[in-house]
Amino acid sequence: MTLTTTCIGAFPKPGYVPISDWFQTGHEQEDYTENVMRGWERGQTPEATALLDRATAEVVADQIACGIDLPTDGEVRRENYVHYQCRHFEGFDFVNLTPRLVRNGAYTSHLPSIRGPVRARGDSVLVRDWQVAERAAGRPVKITLPGPMTITDTTANLHYDDPAELAHDLARALNTEVLALARAGCRHIQIDEPVFARKPDQALAFGIDALSRCFDGVPPEVTRVMHMCCGYPARLDDTDYPKADPESYLRIAEAVDGIVDEISLEDAHRHNPDRLFPLFTRSRLIIGFVTIASSRVETVDEIRARIDEVARHVPPERLIAAPDCGLGFLGRDLAMQKLTHLCRAAHSF
Repeated sequence: MTLTTTCIGAFPKPGYVPISDWFQTGHEQEDYTENVMRGWERGQTPEATALLDRATAEVVADQIACGIDLPTDGEVRRENYVHYQCRHFEGFDFVNLTPRLVRNGAYTSHLPSIRGPVRARGDSVLVRDWQVAERAAGRPVKITLPGPMTITDTTANLHYDDPAELAHDLARALNTEVLALARAGCRHIQIDEPVFARKPDQALAFGIDALSRCFDGVPPEVTRVMHMCCGYPARLDDTDYPKADPESYLRIAEAVDGIVDEISLEDAHRHNPDRLFPLFTRSRLIIGFVTIASSRVETVDEIRARIDEVARHVPPERLIAAPDCGLGFLGRDLAMQKLTHLCRAAHSF
């Protein structure tokens, strides 16, 4: 048999795209306003829409050319994968930003502010994104959304006293988007919750429940996916960036198992212990077999060797191969080399 391959979310943006990625911008208010806010505004013109449609088609084609079975839209329209979604919810202020210490106090970032109850507005931002991508792909395409805890971690809450209440309101708003995608025909919907690995206590207290609420009412033909990586670096080949505690996956594995159909785990940057994998007995596992923050290209043989190791603990029919996370740091050439090797290894299993 062969393993199915997929991507997690972001793909490197073509150079003509009028929007920069969030990690290519500074963290001070002026940097955020100029690079992120102005970038988002530049993406709203009819001319920009045509360029972004073209870019979506190109990144989908690149993924398929590498052998990816289930591509994503590449998130090429998103200046920030969290804030892109939040702009379509009530309660968020993108004009009056709030300074906040982030990444365990590593730096201060000026972030959009939550100043009122969070609610969906009823207008879906992702249905058209998915439609453009799937039409270009000629096959199913997965779409991604930020999860409630991850949104909370990437904004400044000035309204809610109870973090669980905020997470549940965010889940209800996200559920509106998820149901709109499902009604439109999207069959692979992924909620990204990397904060689960950094804050397992909160994940166990209310985050996993909020994740489940995001998928309320989703029909059985839709594959419900969640992704939790262990931390993003500030730049490519940054070897010392802080990662989540390696025990985090072990702490929350059994609680999140079965909440969704597929769970995406980082493994290439830092291999997980063998005892982790048997804790998942119901959800299929999407395992990261290539790194996203290193310019070193893993060989087909070494990817295949790690697949063989993991497959001793996960039945192959419940195993899916992917990168650790999004590929935006790598640039197109490196990303395609890594994906091509990943697919050769997975498809020769």
